[in-house]
Amino acid sequence: MCGLSGEMRFDGRRPDLAAVERMTDTLEARGPDGRGAWSQGAVALGHRRLKIIDLSECGAQPMTDAQLGLTAVFNGCVYNYRELRDRLEALGHRFFSGTDTEVVVKAYAEWGRACVESLVGMFAFAVVEHHTGRVVLGRDRLGIKPLYVTQDSDRLRFASSLPALLAGGGVDTSLDPVALHQYLSWHGTVPAPRTVLAGVRKIPPATVRVVERDGTYRDHCYWQPSYTRHSDLGEDPALWQEAVHDALRTAVRRRTVADVPVGVLLSGGLDSSLIVALLAEVGQEDLTTFAMGFEAENGEEGDEFRYSDLIARRFSTDHHQFMIPSDRLPSALEAAIGAMSEPMVSHDAVAFHMLSEQVSKEVKVVLCGQGADEVFAGYHWYPRIASAARPDADEAYADAYFDRTHADLTAMLHPGFTAGHDVSMEFVRAHMGAPGAATALDATLRMDVHALMPDDPVKRVDNMTMAWGLEARVPFLDHELVELAAACPPQLKLAQGGKAVLKDIGRKILPLEVVDRPKGYFPVPAVRNMAEPVLARVRHALTAPEARRRGIFDQRLVHDLLEAPNRHRTKRGANTLWQVASLEIWLQTHGIK
Repeated sequence: MCGLSGEMRFDGRRPDLAAVERMTDTLEARGPDGRGAWSQGAVALGHRRLKIIDLSECGAQPMTDAQLGLTAVFNGCVYNYRELRDRLEALGHRFFSGTDTEVVVKAYAEWGRACVESLVGMFAFAVVEHHTGRVVLGRDRLGIKPLYVTQDSDRLRFASSLPALLAGGGVDTSLDPVALHQYLSWHGTVPAPRTVLAGVRKIPPATVRVVERDGTYRDHCYWQPSYTRHSDLGEDPALWQEAVHDALRTAVRRRTVADVPVGVLLSGGLDSSLIVALLAEVGQEDLTTFAMGFEAENGEEGDEFRYSDLIARRFSTDHHQFMIPSDRLPSALEAAIGAMSEPMVSHDAVAFHMLSEQVSKEVKVVLCGQGADEVFAGYHWYPRIASAARPDADEAYADAYFDRTHADLTAMLHPGFTAGHDVSMEFVRAHMGAPGAATALDATLRMDVHALMPDDPVKRVDNMTMAWGLEARVPFLDHELVELAAACPPQLKLAQGGKAVLKDIGRKILPLEVVDRPKGYFPVPAVRNMAEPVLARVRHALTAPEARRRGIFDQRLVHDLLEAPNRHRTKRGANTLWQVASLEIWLQTHGIK
């Protein structure tokens, strides 16, 4: 896990090495163990390294293979790199390191852009072909690792975070009205390729972009599971339970590949508890687990320690438990927003940031349960959508999921920031109406997993863990497991309040109290309930001169929200004030005028 950056010129000039240096320096937290730079012709690359596989300097990046005429920077982990190395050696390649990065370089030399189809893992990379000057950018299937770009007629820049691109300078930081509409529709989510800034885009998940010397490029989408019943398992719950259990074992085992210790973020919920149990199944010993809680606020509990303790005792883990007092939240809030590549409204970002700080003192790699609810239909709104006829899936989705209607959203904004029409619904209709999804639920899960999830829970975990040089791995987003789940009959996911097939597996290997407990979240009561001093920070941001000059939101709305901080809620019950304030605080924190 690392941070990468680079520039490619189209105008005949040399790359701006100072800009690449600034971008690279901004990524230091993602890669505190090493720093490198490379430049040749029209391209310059920068890299920050987090040492996970092959801890020697042989793994330093940017990595050049002069014989092959390739230089690459890589972020992430290829879990099957040993098997791929054996294949490539059989084809005549010779290796000078033990890294997965070199495997990616040799795989590109052997198979070109199709190399991504052989990579099992999470990754973003840039490969430079010396003889053509071509730059190839790639991103993993589920968008676990980020890759941001900004391009004009003179140059392309790319980096592992949006703030890194800002550090390079010359970015159009005006707000994108379409992205803003999406942000206010989907509780802070802006799917690729957009960001809230008009001048910054994201390489979509499962995409390879080939950029030619003149700046023209082609995108190749290399993976999209079919959400139809094509499996030979039929509708037999026992067969599906066995298949998913086997796939989960494989997914968890893959994610133990490392030359450093691996821990688990243990919330005490079904998903993280399954990971601990499955690690025990494959013989993992002396496992380190971590849990965090917050002080109660306004009658709402802030921890779920009773469940994580139960799992820790059952599997004899080396368990670390952190209770965070509310008075630490103001500084933690600032730090978490500073670590965000894009504005986020989910208050558990603060919790993940604080937990990652503590965990990074003990291990460099952790497994976590993100993605299970989207992949296996665990959220409470899925049954409502599933009951709709397939042609009505888009309307059912909007009714169950959107924060507010287009009319209500438009009324919130200054006219200069409105999108003009319901662009969020337009996005949903396009995704839900595409072929390859058999039912309304299939279409919904396809959109959530492949379009929205990479830019909400997945991005949140990446940003908050990498702020402390901590690599987070997500077994439930193993692409083969996702393919299997996509073919699973809807009723085997929706039953038992959601994630039925996972719960059936859990009943065999977990305490029943964990399997049958009410669904929990990562609670941060002080943020959910706008407690002081969180409210003080929000008020300061929304009344600051720069907020008034920017004028995104109708000032009467801002006044009403501040007068009654907890009264105004989205259709799904989230705090509207926090959604509005999160955007403004993020813009101010990152110096966006």
